[in-house]
Amino acid sequence: MAPVASQSSLPSLTVGLNFSTVEDLKKLLALLPVSAASTRKADLIKAIANHLLGPGIKTLWGDLDDLQQAAIAEAVHRTKGEYRPEQFLAKYGALPEWHGRESFYRYNQPADKLDLFFYSTGHYAQKSTIPEDLRQKLKTFVAAPEPLVLPSTDDPPQHYRSTYHDFEVGKLRPVVKGKDISTVWRLRERAAQQELLAILRLVHLGKVAVSDKTSMPSKATLKAIAPLLAEGDFYSEADAPQEDYHDPIGAIAPFAWVMLLQGGGLASLSGKKLQLTKAGRKAMGDAPAKTLKAIWRKWSKTTLLDELRRVDAIKGQTGKGKRGLTAVSGRRSHAVSLLQHCPIGRWVAYDELKRYAIASDQTFEVSRNPDNLYISEPGYGHLYEASNSWSILQDGYLKCLLFEYLATLGFLDVTFIPPYQASRSELNNFWGADDLSFLSRYDGLVAFRITPLGAFGLGFAADYVPPTVTATNTLRVLPNLDIVMTGPLLSPAESLMMETFASQTGDAVWTLERENILKAVEAGHALSDFYEFLQQASGDAFPATVEQFFDDCRSRLESVRDRGVVRLIECNDATLATLIARDSRTKKYCQLAGERHLVVPLEQETRFRNGLRKLGYSLPGE
Repeated sequence: MAPVASQSSLPSLTVGLNFSTVEDLKKLLALLPVSAASTRKADLIKAIANHLLGPGIKTLWGDLDDLQQAAIAEAVHRTKGEYRPEQFLAKYGALPEWHGRESFYRYNQPADKLDLFFYSTGHYAQKSTIPEDLRQKLKTFVAAPEPLVLPSTDDPPQHYRSTYHDFEVGKLRPVVKGKDISTVWRLRERAAQQELLAILRLVHLGKVAVSDKTSMPSKATLKAIAPLLAEGDFYSEADAPQEDYHDPIGAIAPFAWVMLLQGGGLASLSGKKLQLTKAGRKAMGDAPAKTLKAIWRKWSKTTLLDELRRVDAIKGQTGKGKRGLTAVSGRRSHAVSLLQHCPIGRWVAYDELKRYAIASDQTFEVSRNPDNLYISEPGYGHLYEASNSWSILQDGYLKCLLFEYLATLGFLDVTFIPPYQASRSELNNFWGADDLSFLSRYDGLVAFRITPLGAFGLGFAADYVPPTVTATNTLRVLPNLDIVMTGPLLSPAESLMMETFASQTGDAVWTLERENILKAVEAGHALSDFYEFLQQASGDAFPATVEQFFDDCRSRLESVRDRGVVRLIECNDATLATLIARDSRTKKYCQLAGERHLVVPLEQETRFRNGLRKLGYSLPGE
């Protein structure tokens, strides 16, 4: 009876050879410069094993090409003897030549050189494992492979190569063609901090409505938030093709902000509108970076939304397929672990991150039973083929997490193209996908860069220093409050600074206006940042009229202050209001507002109520 090996390893070459038939052993022996004493299985095994475990193995190794040697080196040093084709392909871009490996029916096929190194762990298993004694022998002269590297660049990619299938009528054959598409990039670190304060104020004003069942924002809410974003949402309707019917891209950042504020504990539902929680009210006065980090810490564990739900084309997520989905907290944690391999401040192509995840065996599971998920119709298009270590499930989930949530938070800068123009070769494998404009609105993600804010928020760095926007002698500030560009073109961050605080009146001319300054500060931007930026960009002292303009703006900004959210209390008469405002048990927690009204800071409400009861009155709940 043949010995039984474990499914994960082979203890010896003899055990591996025993899983081969006599015919297969003869084919292996034919590749070696030796012969067996007889055609008995035991003699064939002995002859092959003696040669492979002897000095002859080094000659056999030398006869292999580079990819074949790399396959053995990876198995010897990285994967404990196991050949993993998917990881190998991701790292090297091609598989080694290995005739007949994919077929279980190899009658009359000769043995391949790699068959001398890799063996089955069972009678019906594929040849994928180097026996342990042979692995140790190879380890003495086979050098360790080059470590896996995640490529990164200083500059974002300017173009994306999109591939698509076509048919050559003249040659009657399908062909794969490609075209270069210009990318768009967004710097999110400063923008996210500004947007946070603006959207918190919008919630405070009671203008953010969500569904009481799904907690998702209404269309009116998405429309109200879009103008508050530093550069608008990532996509607009202008990005859609005009000549054909197309699926709408839909909102990304406005949707994400509403969900993040809820999942981050800064806002909660009251009726059909969001209201700020105690943490949300406090956040309006805190440093935005600290708040954004706290939002992510809570979001990473929330079950408010599974990011996969945002991939609308994948159906069945709320039905039978829901039971097979893995925990979202585990998926988010895995994504953060993967991002730890990305250098801070350098651009990483999404496809390279995906390749790195597969090659380093850092993939993750989205569904334990993808058969219950489908595209288009429930009777067809089931994602039974999506159970690989990386498929459209992992792709759709990770792109959404990176693009919609981490980029919105300012943790990532992103480069992207319209999703309609992204390659869709994998999507074409599924029934019903031909009718889709794209799998998800995030398909256009090309590359990303972890910002210093992202390093802080994700826990990769202990501290955070806000960036300073700098320019060198590119602007001239005139006495009439015009700003003229006299040097090189402004960077995107510098242009954003100018658009935020000044009105552009020409191709290279802006004007300082008090209303714009006040509006920018009200939205959460700091006037001091703009003042310092202009000083550095101009390199000269400001004219007296410009200094007077800034002094006037500072004075007006300091004349009215936001002291937080209060509760307005109405009394029946002025006498009672005065009594409560002056009594020692309540006067510390309230203030007269007119004759019959009192204002109570929300953080003092509990103390005010306690004192009011001791005074003999009660404030009924809402």
